[in-house]
Amino acid sequence: MSRQNIVQLHGGAVLAFEEYGDPTGVPVIFCHGWPSSRTMAQLADEPARALGVRIISPDRPGISGSSMQSHRKLSEWPRVVEQLVDDLQIGEFRMLAISGGAPYAYATAVAIPERVRAIAVVGGVIPFAELKDFKGLLPLYRWMLAFYRNRPQLLRRLFYLTRPFLSVRAPIRLRPLLLKMLLLRPCDAASLRDDAAFEAIFESQRRAWRGSAEGVLIDARIYAEPWGFAMEDVRVPVRLWHGTEDRAFAVRLAEQIANRFPNCKARFIQDEGHYSLPIRHIGEILQDLISV
Repeated sequence: MSRQNIVQLHGGAVLAFEEYGDPTGVPVIFCHGWPSSRTMAQLADEPARALGVRIISPDRPGISGSSMQSHRKLSEWPRVVEQLVDDLQIGEFRMLAISGGAPYAYATAVAIPERVRAIAVVGGVIPFAELKDFKGLLPLYRWMLAFYRNRPQLLRRLFYLTRPFLSVRAPIRLRPLLLKMLLLRPCDAASLRDDAAFEAIFESQRRAWRGSAEGVLIDARIYAEPWGFAMEDVRVPVRLWHGTEDRAFAVRLAEQIANRFPNCKARFIQDEGHYSLPIRHIGEILQDLISV
């Protein structure tokens, strides 16, 4: 079961987070994907308990239970993490990032490497601002990036228009239809037929949209802007996991990123996709992370 908490940040903002796994175990900060929220970490609850891992999963500012910060930057996130772990009386910790959580883990490792023992990134987003073209990205991401650069106000309007639909919980009987409509890889669709996995992925997304369309939009903007550091600046041990069938970010893009880290062990898993990899391998990923 999760343990929900609130941390008061400097300036009066609040950070909502939940805990999973073993409350006395090895601390791991979970960086949720996009669009998503803190409950995505349910994926790790059972294996974390078995492995003696304490999962601490915060909502990013403007997402679900955390206060909105309209003009926030990626560079501000490490100080938020530092306030969180200080409040919990944690010294060193590890980080586990899924998809859109990747730059938040990288930024923290660059800013406070003395406290970050290692990071694991699963199906991680790549720095869009460095791309010369958008080949290898999910069509939805290509579309959003084009709108962000050329029609940002229209993109904002579309986010607000879709929020009422995306913040509604899908009835169980309609879930098979939803999976078909998403045009997922067979491996991803099969893994999401598991009720617990479906809840962890889609309920966390619904919570993000239910909280605020503006918060989801601000979170998306972070990916399109320069991150403020190079991959070469990430000097803590990196465990990069990527499925060869990942449709969100082509495996060749992940290979290019992996080669830029000074200390990286990359694992490209055959026949796994963007969703199936963390769903099916989260225990192995956690075990590897705490062994570093």
